[in-house]
Amino acid sequence: MDVSGPFLLLLCALHLTSTGVLSKHVDHRNLFTQRLCCKRQSHFVYLGQDISGSPVSVDVGMCRSHCGGVSRPSHEAGQQEYSKHSSMLEFLRSKKMRTRGAASADSPEPPSQLPSCGLNQVCEPTGMRVDTVLLFEGPREVEVIQECQCDVRLTQCIRVPAVRTYHSETPYETVIDVGGCSRSKGSPEGLSCVPTTFDSVLVETPNKGHLVRTVAACELKESCYRVAYVEYYYETVHHADGVKEERLKEIDVGRCLGGCTAGNRCLLRSQSHPEMCHIWADRQPGSCAPQGYESHNFLNQHGQIRAVLSITSCLCQT
Repeated sequence: MDVSGPFLLLLCALHLTSTGVLSKHVDHRNLFTQRLCCKRQSHFVYLGQDISGSPVSVDVGMCRSHCGGVSRPSHEAGQQEYSKHSSMLEFLRSKKMRTRGAASADSPEPPSQLPSCGLNQVCEPTGMRVDTVLLFEGPREVEVIQECQCDVRLTQCIRVPAVRTYHSETPYETVIDVGGCSRSKGSPEGLSCVPTTFDSVLVETPNKGHLVRTVAACELKESCYRVAYVEYYYETVHHADGVKEERLKEIDVGRCLGGCTAGNRCLLRSQSHPEMCHIWADRQPGSCAPQGYESHNFLNQHGQIRAVLSITSCLCQT
């Protein structure tokens, strides 16, 4: 008697059963389906009053890096579930029992928040526009997030692209890569990736134009740091042979950049989203000011001694 046929059928049945069981355990852990929730959400910011005295709030948006772990069944799934029961009353009773059982089983733990991106990624804005809002105190530029996506979390301090759209939906619409600095992971204690070299781009407007400052390079610096700022002067030089020479003198006078806020300013954080702060404390008084300086002396075009001070170091002062 040949038993190979029934034996093969039994093996196939066991394979299909095991495949179905494994698929049930793998589907809910599908990282691809769980990490596609880096989306823009509304975030209104109060700016002040306009020229008529009315309050002005703008939806600047925010990129949410988590999405809810509870998924709602689709309409088609609900129709298929209802067709299994003889009446609407029986369907509602069955649904109520399932909901009560699921709540009791999941009660020890709150609904999990699924990460939107991978461990080495972060939910960041990809498209932003710059709107000009006319307030009572004068015009103010506001950056509005348009789109978000998962970007790789960089480990080095480098310049990264940052696209901004100026004068959106007008004949003067201009797209500029203003640049930014990576939020490098694993930086030494007390150091941050900050811009150190800048450039500028001229944006045309109906009222001639205005310069937009862009980031050219970034470095790891302390919160309060010095950057180069070059100024040019005419210098008169008298040589030993009696020749008088007028030349251009370049002096890096420097500037102090950065912030000096000490401690954590968040007074109340969200329990479900710890990265969100509901109440912020007032910013601590302090400024990034020059600490050291040196003097550059030279003769100007009129033969007078000119002294120009340049910043050599910066320090937080309260």
